[in-house]
Amino acid sequence: MTERSLATVYGYPRQGADRELKKAVEGYWAGKVSADELHETAARLRRAAWRELADAGLGEVPSGDFSLYDHVLDTSVMVGAIPERHRAAVEADALDGYFAMARGTQDVAPLEMTKWFDTNYHYLVPELGPDTEFTANCVKQVGELNEALLQGHNPRPVLVGPVTYLLLSKPAPGVAADFDPLSLLDKLLPVYAEILTFLLSAGAEWVQLDEPAFAQDQPKAALDALARAYRELGALKQRPKILVATYFDRLGDALPILAAAPVNGLGLDFTGPAAANLDDLASAGGLPGKRLVAGVVDGRNVWINDVERSLSTLGTLLGLADRVDVAASCSLLHVPYDATLETGLDPEVRRWLAFARQKTAEIVALSRGISKGTNAIADLIGDNQAALRSRAASPLTTNQAVRERAAAVTDADARRAGSYGERVDAQRARLKLPLLPTTTIGSFPQTNELRVARADLRAGRIDQATYDERIAAEIRQVLAFQEEAGLDVLVHGEPERNDMVQYFAERLDGYVATQHGWVQSYGSRYVRPPILAGDIARPQPMTLRWTTYAQSQTSKPVKGMLTGPVTMLAWSFVRDDQPLGETARQVALALRDEVNDLEAAGTAVVQVDEPALRETLPLRAADRPSYLEWATEAFRLATSGVRDDTQIHTHMCYAEFGEILAAIDALDADVISLEAARSHMEVAHELAEGGYPREVGPGVYDIHSPRVPSTDEIERLLREGLAAIPVERLWGNPDCGLKTRGWDEVRSSLRNLTEAARLVREGRDG
Repeated sequence: MTERSLATVYGYPRQGADRELKKAVEGYWAGKVSADELHETAARLRRAAWRELADAGLGEVPSGDFSLYDHVLDTSVMVGAIPERHRAAVEADALDGYFAMARGTQDVAPLEMTKWFDTNYHYLVPELGPDTEFTANCVKQVGELNEALLQGHNPRPVLVGPVTYLLLSKPAPGVAADFDPLSLLDKLLPVYAEILTFLLSAGAEWVQLDEPAFAQDQPKAALDALARAYRELGALKQRPKILVATYFDRLGDALPILAAAPVNGLGLDFTGPAAANLDDLASAGGLPGKRLVAGVVDGRNVWINDVERSLSTLGTLLGLADRVDVAASCSLLHVPYDATLETGLDPEVRRWLAFARQKTAEIVALSRGISKGTNAIADLIGDNQAALRSRAASPLTTNQAVRERAAAVTDADARRAGSYGERVDAQRARLKLPLLPTTTIGSFPQTNELRVARADLRAGRIDQATYDERIAAEIRQVLAFQEEAGLDVLVHGEPERNDMVQYFAERLDGYVATQHGWVQSYGSRYVRPPILAGDIARPQPMTLRWTTYAQSQTSKPVKGMLTGPVTMLAWSFVRDDQPLGETARQVALALRDEVNDLEAAGTAVVQVDEPALRETLPLRAADRPSYLEWATEAFRLATSGVRDDTQIHTHMCYAEFGEILAAIDALDADVISLEAARSHMEVAHELAEGGYPREVGPGVYDIHSPRVPSTDEIERLLREGLAAIPVERLWGNPDCGLKTRGWDEVRSSLRNLTEAARLVREGRDG
């Protein structure tokens, strides 16, 4: 019998059971909540989470994982990496300066935002340069450690590791593009050493340093930096015990480096593609004398754990380390809070689900099983196996007609009839757009009145006809503004839609929707990913009614707006019982029917958004070709059934696109719009350098900031775009949808956009 195994997690949902954090943060921004009230709400949520974890049976709780906005931004504050343009704001008021870095102000741009590895969480990209000087500021980390200790818990501070922090960074504005942030490691390590000393003095026994960048392929320079970092930190005389954690994929070449480093433990993921860590660890000779925190419960998906399989994995691991503790594969930040709140779900389906609370219970049970033997959890194993059998046998899981249709797809089904050159001539003749046409990405502000109307409909306070008239009135208002502002290709504004994935999921067979399954996407933005539980079919048209209604109200083209198959998977909790490519093909066929119906009704422009194409890219290069093959095929399958004169758009945002330029080309979309405002048109130049031959709308209005870009600012960005993209292939548009913005901001920003486009068309000197 082994020494008792601890149960632990790397992080927990920050928002609270009722998204209390979101409400407090947004209340502070609106001037309705004071700084003291915001901090008290945050402290209350931390205390509640620690108490909940300890009561569930965790022997060690995380501290420092809580954030008012983003944990990478917190790390930048911790090491003093404040951009020069934000220093005055931070020095004047630390909290307001923090939010200025996250959101910007009318006068100062925020930090760039991009995806956290292959998740749908967004982090704020640190900006560094050769003159960056780091200083320790661990008030937050020490303060939260003290809070947990005063509550009587056994806390383990969790920090972003120094090498991953540098690898996630980018050159600051004005710094040479080839500057390597990793060159700052010698400056950064003494600051981490100082922080470790502070945490030790405050009572930390263990500190976790997360290095998920090494779940990706890394060059020798990065691997050498990892070895040096932990050789130096491990050699400190006065420090807590160090646990280095990775997640999301196998550790690969970094595993022997960390196994040999003078640290006290490793945290490894053993789920999904990271299951290969088991064989790699055995081949490396294990971790003699070290602690292993084994991530055997999937921290990114909502399905119950296969307890017997996890126990088998843990049984093997017991012989490979001095001590084996049980954890989720990564922070539970990526899953909703509590499945028992989903009282509207079929109880049989709810039986298959595990959110953060249920995953914590699974971790505790597995820890008990390897500490006391499987007889101690025999009843749980029996219930777990019965639930797994129930899911496998459910008619929700399998639709034979869908499977037969997917199996019959041919290569020709995923190819447009005409070449791009033939299509572009036909589309220009049909649409008659000016040079540098302007449009938006799709959504317009979701006002409180719209949210109230949806709530009233659900509660029965208004009937469907009354609700529909409110939607129609909103569409007329959105169209009237776009006409007045001078936009060229219009949208209906999506007032009837709650979320770009959830709306479609609720209209497709095979999906399950939750009521309380909120997950943080960025800052105070939370999404409610649907659950992709079975084979996908479209019982009836999903967008036809409101798109055709909008087109009937204007002579300008109105885009049909759909979410693409890869994004439908990436922003859902996807089924784990068949290959993702098979599921993507099913979704693509359902969307193909919708695209064809829109075209038949007279829609000349259809946008199929794929913002998740890059974020779903496997972390390891060896796994990418097969992914990109099925992902691009799924998009083409959804969009290739239309005539040459129907223009297909796609949209992507908040990711690094350089690695997938060939895949973007392979989508064969006629027009692509991408985020570019925060990155200062980098993507336009990347597309040009890659020889991208189609039309491009690099974003010129950062919709994730409340600031209104001036006409001059947008004009400068458009001219920068023209330096890379010929005018006959350039569009003007925001970075993303306008759902989260207020009408006052949107009106001013879009008027500035159309005015800037007019000035560029007329050739005014900059």
